[in-house]
Amino acid sequence: MVSPTSEAPAKAEAEAETVQPAPAAAPEPAAAQEPAPEQPAKRGRKASTARKTRTVELTLTVTGTLEGEWQADLSHGGSRVVQGLQIPAAAVSRAAAELHEDISKAIESVLDVARQQHQARLAELEAELSKVKQALADLQDG
Repeated sequence: MVSPTSEAPAKAEAEAETVQPAPAAAPEPAAAQEPAPEQPAKRGRKASTARKTRTVELTLTVTGTLEGEWQADLSHGGSRVVQGLQIPAAAVSRAAAELHEDISKAIESVLDVARQQHQARLAELEAELSKVKQALADLQDG
């Protein structure tokens, strides 16, 4: 004869066997979720369209001397479009101010040095002119 206590574990085992197919069904949704990882990959490809945006590469090189002579070179895609174009120092100063404060400060410091050198040269030339005028006046009095 079967005792009621022995029937309970048998029932539990039978119920467990009927419940077990449910976990076997769980992997199927995982298989259904496989396309989900592919979607982020597609999203990543959509973001890459920014790389396809066409850009224009222009390189402007401005060089100057302490004497205040400035020139510009312009290249487009590796080929020179303009070379050695003379530009006034005032135009360089205005352009730098329009671009960025840091660029403007750097160029203004170079221009200040050039101004100081020109002022010193002007003072030398004025002193020399004064001496020449005095020598000429001395020659005329004689």
